[in-house]
Amino acid sequence: MFKYSNSNKRYYTLDYFYKNKFNSKVFKVSLNAGFTCPNKDGKVGIGGCIYCSKTGSGEYGGDIKKDLITQFNEVKEMMLKKWPKAKYIGYFQANTNTYAPIDILKEKYETILKLDNLVGLNIATRPDSITDECLDYLEELSKKTYLTIELGLQTIHDKTSKLINRCHSLKCFEDMVIKLRKRNINIVVHIINGLPYETKEMMIDTIKYLSDLDIQGIKIHMLSILKDTKLAEIYKLENFKLITRDEYIDIVCDQLEHLREDIVVNRITGDPKVSDLIEPDWLVKKVAILNDIDKEMLKRNSYQGIKYQKK
Repeated sequence: MFKYSNSNKRYYTLDYFYKNKFNSKVFKVSLNAGFTCPNKDGKVGIGGCIYCSKTGSGEYGGDIKKDLITQFNEVKEMMLKKWPKAKYIGYFQANTNTYAPIDILKEKYETILKLDNLVGLNIATRPDSITDECLDYLEELSKKTYLTIELGLQTIHDKTSKLINRCHSLKCFEDMVIKLRKRNINIVVHIINGLPYETKEMMIDTIKYLSDLDIQGIKIHMLSILKDTKLAEIYKLENFKLITRDEYIDIVCDQLEHLREDIVVNRITGDPKVSDLIEPDWLVKKVAILNDIDKEMLKRNSYQGIKYQKK
C-alpha cells in the first residue's frame, strides 16, 4: 500500500490529506467573487488564456449575481446532505482572486472566514498577480486559517505558454513560489495535459520540474475545448491532435511515477460542464477515468514518486 493512502489509491489524494489533517471529511465550496484577470483587462494581455471559459474557469463556482454568503450556503447545504458532519474550505476559484486592492480582498476573504465550520481558504490566482502588500496580508491570513494559494502554470514550455496566452514567464512563477514559501504559505500548482502540440515527454518534463520545487499540491487537468473560447476557434481552423483517453491515462500514470511522493494530488482529470464541452467527449466519464488510472497503476505495480529523482 502507498504510504499516503488508506485505500486502493497509489497516489496522495486530497481526501486522504484532509481526513488526516482535520480528522473529518472536508469539501471545498467554489465561489465567484467577481474578479477579472490581468491578461483579460489589458494589463499584460487581452482575451485571457485561450482555453478559459466565460466564467474564468469557475464553472462550478457560485452565481456571480449573488453575494458570497448566499453562494457559499447554496453549495454547503447541498454537500451537507451527503456529508452531514463535514467541514469546509472556501474556494475562491473564478478568474484571478488576488487581482484587486487589499481592502477589497480583505472584505471578500474575511466574509467567508467568519462562517462556522470553515477550516481554510483556497485562493486561485496567477504568479504575476500577487503584490508585496498582498503577500504581507496572505502571510497574516495564513496564521488565522489553513490557507492555500493555487497558482496557474499549465506548462513549463515557453512556446506553449505563448500559444495559450499565459502572459507570464516561468521565471515569474519560480519567483512567486519562493516568495510564498518564505512566508510558509502552501502552494498548489495547476497544469494542463493535452495542450496543443505538446508531446508526452513535454508533459512529463513539467511534472519533473515541479517535483523539485517546494510545492505542496498539484492539480492535473486534461485540456477541455469549450464553446465560445479562443481555443475552440483555433481547433476549428487547425484541428490539432487531441490525446485519446488511453493516452491520457498512460501519461498521468507516468506523471505520477515522477511526482515527488509528498505532493498532494488535488485533481487528476478535467471536470467540464457537458453543456459547454466540444472535445474530448470522453472527459465526461470522470469516475471511469479515475478507476482506470487506479487499474493501470496496479497493473504496473507502481506508486507516486517511484521514478522521482531529485536533480
